[in-house]
Amino acid sequence: MPGATGAAGAGVTRRRLLAWGGGLLAGAAGVAVGLQRHTLSPVLEPAEQAFWQQTWPGIDGQPVPLAAWRGQPLLVNFWATWCPPCVEELPLLNQAYAQANGRWPMLAVAIDRAEAVVGFLRRQPLRMPVVVAALGGTQMARDLGNQGGGLPFSVQFDGQGRVAHRKLGKLQDADLQLWRPYTSG
Repeated sequence: MPGATGAAGAGVTRRRLLAWGGGLLAGAAGVAVGLQRHTLSPVLEPAEQAFWQQTWPGIDGQPVPLAAWRGQPLLVNFWATWCPPCVEELPLLNQAYAQANGRWPMLAVAIDRAEAVVGFLRRQPLRMPVVVAALGGTQMARDLGNQGGGLPFSVQFDGQGRVAHRKLGKLQDADLQLWRPYTSG
């Protein structure tokens, strides 16, 4: 209150300070919760082992055992047709897969309904293999350290089947350059 003096002015100032302080505390709490939700937790060896034991249906409905890729570097991308950042990053992954020419296996794990994935792939084909994990993929992503279950989520396994890199959010070309298991020569 402009021009307020004395006890009334001090009360207004005190209320403003309390309001600002409360707002700052609420904001800090929101940031803390957000960071906790989007922070990747450590991957435990049992989660890595469980990943390689999974079998999910391919887009043709046939079972695809993930153990077929064990023993080589593998980039796994958890995505969904309804996730805009997922859809935005797929062309980058598709291009990297094509450029690697078999030297860098990649797998797109759709956390979605099979019908939605098949329809999406008719409009935007992918060269890399695609499996439909539905909600089981969400749990696997959580087990691999994605506590909040957000998408997209990518995991790079090394040749021993261990998690080498992870990222929650849309991959960029710089991420792929860092994660690439081969040299471009």
